[in-house]
Amino acid sequence: MIGFLNGTLVSKRPPQLTLDVGGVGYEIQAPMSTFYGLPESGEPLRLVTHLVIRDDAHVLYGFASEAERALFRSLLKVSGVGARIALGILSGISVEGFRQCVLDKDVEALTRLPGIGRKTAGRLLVEMPDRLPAEDLSGGDGRDSITNAQGEAHGALLALGYKSAEALRMLKNLDATRLGTEELIREALRQVRNR
Repeated sequence: MIGFLNGTLVSKRPPQLTLDVGGVGYEIQAPMSTFYGLPESGEPLRLVTHLVIRDDAHVLYGFASEAERALFRSLLKVSGVGARIALGILSGISVEGFRQCVLDKDVEALTRLPGIGRKTAGRLLVEMPDRLPAEDLSGGDGRDSITNAQGEAHGALLALGYKSAEALRMLKNLDATRLGTEELIREALRQVRNR
């Protein structure tokens, strides 16, 4: 898995951008929420990423924040929502705005998003409440409220089957300034075993 890329922005044509990382040009699909904050071509850029492997292609998706990637990954788990629809959702609404739509059960707002009909909106309202990235992961624009290690540890705990809120509680009292991703995960799981 490719967790992040650090390089130079070569080109940007929504929804695709190209990032030069050590002489290798990575083609990356990104939501408009990420495009809005991109620097000019030739400038340095760091994106967190998610790799989707299909029979016919390997597609790399890039995000400006951990919160965007966490929501993208949660959306992929919803029946009938693929990467294209998840990218459309992130292009049409912020992480916090999506969370509020789900919490308010606002079908009308969801159906205004690209690729979302009433049926898909209904599925999102049923399946997403337990999969929403924890609120602390999005704080404001979602870029600075957590460390990369916390975001990666949270994602790993979700992959292990923990609910978002539960994973956040597990990480809450751990010192992310001193612990790396692996240590955070190990410590969170140790605390659960000792309860």
